[in-house]
Amino acid sequence: MKNFDAVVSQIQKLYNTSDFIPLHQPCFKGNEKKYLEACIDSTFVSSVGKYVDQFEAILADITNTERAVAVVNGTAGIQVALRLAGVEANDEVLTQALTFVATANAISYNGAHPVFLDVDLDTMGLSPQAVSNFLEDNAELKDGDCYNKVTGRKISACLPMHTFGFSVHLDALIKVCNKWRIKIVEDAAEALGSTYKNKPLGSFGDLGVFSFNGNKITTSGGGGAIVTKDERLAEKGKYLTTTAKQPHAYEYFHNELGYNYRMPNINAALACAQLEQLNGFIREKRGLAMRYEDFFKSMGIKFRTETQNTKANYWLMCIELANKKERNAFLDYTNSKGVMTRPIWQLMFRLPMFKDCLRDSQKNAIFLEERIVNIPSSVRT
Repeated sequence: MKNFDAVVSQIQKLYNTSDFIPLHQPCFKGNEKKYLEACIDSTFVSSVGKYVDQFEAILADITNTERAVAVVNGTAGIQVALRLAGVEANDEVLTQALTFVATANAISYNGAHPVFLDVDLDTMGLSPQAVSNFLEDNAELKDGDCYNKVTGRKISACLPMHTFGFSVHLDALIKVCNKWRIKIVEDAAEALGSTYKNKPLGSFGDLGVFSFNGNKITTSGGGGAIVTKDERLAEKGKYLTTTAKQPHAYEYFHNELGYNYRMPNINAALACAQLEQLNGFIREKRGLAMRYEDFFKSMGIKFRTETQNTKANYWLMCIELANKKERNAFLDYTNSKGVMTRPIWQLMFRLPMFKDCLRDSQKNAIFLEERIVNIPSSVRT
C-alpha cells in the first residue's frame, strides 16, 4: 500500500491550504461581476439578451465551428443534438458505458436505445476498434442506412464522450462511422479547450455538445451549448430549443414539438466572462498536471496524461491505482483528511434503467472502473 499521507501533504502544498480541498471549484477573477451587473441593469435576465448572442459567437470561434446554440445544460444539448442528427424513437446509438449518466440519459430521452461499447485504456473514451468489431458482427447497410441485424433497429448515431477532457481516437472512429454511414455527435461536455491534431474537440462530429455546469473548466452556473459546422442544423437547433415558435410580432404558433431549453441571459453573462479566461485556466491546469505527474511518478502511481497528437484541458485530473482495494483505501483516506477525491463513474449497465441494454465485454471499462480516481483539479488562484 502506498504512502497516502504524502499524497495529502502534496495536494495541500499545491493548493497552499490545510482546509477542505474540493475536487473542482469555479474561479471568478475576470469580468464576472461587471457583466452580471450590466445584465441586471438591462433587465434582460431571462431567455433573450446580448450576452446569449455574445456567448454563442465566442464559443463558435473557440471551437472553430459555424454556429453555437446556447442551451440550459449539457444534457439537454445532447438530447437535441441527437435529434438533429436524425435519432428517432427505437433507434440505437453507439456509446460508452464508462461515462457520466447524462450521456445515456440523453439517448433515452429521445426514445432510443444506448448500445454500450468498450473504451480504450489510453483515452478512457469510446474505442474505435470496439465500435468496428460490434458493427462487423451485428450490422448491415440497407438503403444507405445502418441497421442492427439482430434487433432490426436502425443504428443512427455514435456518441463518444471525451473523458475528463482527453480525446478519443477520432481519426479511427470517424473512419469506422463513415464506412457504416453513422453520424457522430461528440459529447465534449468535459473537453472545452482540448484539441486533437490541433483542432478543437467538439468540431469533428456532425455536432458537438459542451457543458457549463458549475464544476466545468468554465461555467455559466448552469448551461450548455451545441456546436456545428452545418448552419442548417444550427438554425434547427436554435428553433427547437426555443420552443419551436414561428417568428411573429405577437402571435404564438409552434408547429412542432420543441423544448424550453434556453440559456438565460444572466447565465450567458457569466459564461462570457469565463470564456475570456479559458486560455489562462488551461495554462494553469496544465502546469498543475505537470506538477502532479512528477510527484506521482516518484510515488510509483500512474498519473493519467494526454495521448499523442492531443492537447488536454485537464479538466479533472486522475490517477490509476493498482486495484480496487487500493483505490478504495485511497478514497477513504484522502476524503477523511479533507482532500476530496472520487472514483470514476459506475458503468452504465450497472444502473437499473440500463441493465438490459446491449453491450460488449467491457473489459477495459471494468479495468478502469476499478482503478481510476479523480483528484483536486481546480484552477489555483
